Amino acid sequence: MRRLLPFLLAGCCAVAQAESRAALNDLAYGPAPEQRLDLYRPAGPAAAPLLLMVHGGAWQYGDKAATGVVGRKQGRWLPRGIAVASANYRLLPAAPPLDQARDVALALAQLQRRAGELGLDGDSVVLLGHSAGGHLIALLAARPDLLAAAGARPPLGFVVLDSGALNVPAIMHGPHLPLHDRAFGNDPDYWLAISPHDQLRHASAPLQLVCSSLRRHSCGQAEAFAARARNLGGRAEVLALPLSHGDINTRLGDDPAYTAAVERFLATLSPRLAERLR
Repeated sequence: MRRLLPFLLAGCCAVAQAESRAALNDLAYGPAPEQRLDLYRPAGPAAAPLLLMVHGGAWQYGDKAATGVVGRKQGRWLPRGIAVASANYRLLPAAPPLDQARDVALALAQLQRRAGELGLDGDSVVLLGHSAGGHLIALLAARPDLLAAAGARPPLGFVVLDSGALNVPAIMHGPHLPLHDRAFGNDPDYWLAISPHDQLRHASAPLQLVCSSLRRHSCGQAEAFAARARNLGGRAEVLALPLSHGDINTRLGDDPAYTAAVERFLATLSPRLAERLR
């Protein structure tokens, strides 16, 4: 536990120092205090493509301003003319995962609606999410009805960072951690409703699934989800890395090979992103 404590403090509690004077903090996208986001905008008048990051934390903790969530990402992409946003959402026990996914959809809708005044290109948005946040954005990829209900347009693509909860019924029918019981409960119908693998029934926007080869089930779930997406006519790729679960979040934007692999995927999503990532 002593080894883990510095990482937990850095990843979950430390507040990132914004590297841009164009940072906007605690923009509201809903009435709840947790329904807030931070936006880091690059300098210049041109409308910027946007990467919207969703933090992890077992659906019950975490923060949009944690260093591991935004620090290296905005440090990498702001100088390239790409905006980075980071969203909080309501947490357990007040809000179950399905409502959390609805919150993320509302955050996306708000950024798209206000794109002009915020200096963003509302048609060039990519969703990224780590751990529980990865589950939430994968669920939005599988359930476009949640995006539509929030008034959000589908993003250009999704980058899922080491979610171990892509097939919820498979998790709940086998040995699992108490955190899964707290998040998913004991109703098999609810497991299906919040399982990205089971809800994916039509081709989605392109997916990149980054997984830790050091974890027992992470890459297996990613491969199965990607295969399902491809069978439905979508585009999905798996990037397996020998990094820890935490490092897959904190090293994005810093690790050269890893970051380059994600940027190659991003560049395929739009000419505007490709131009900024050259």
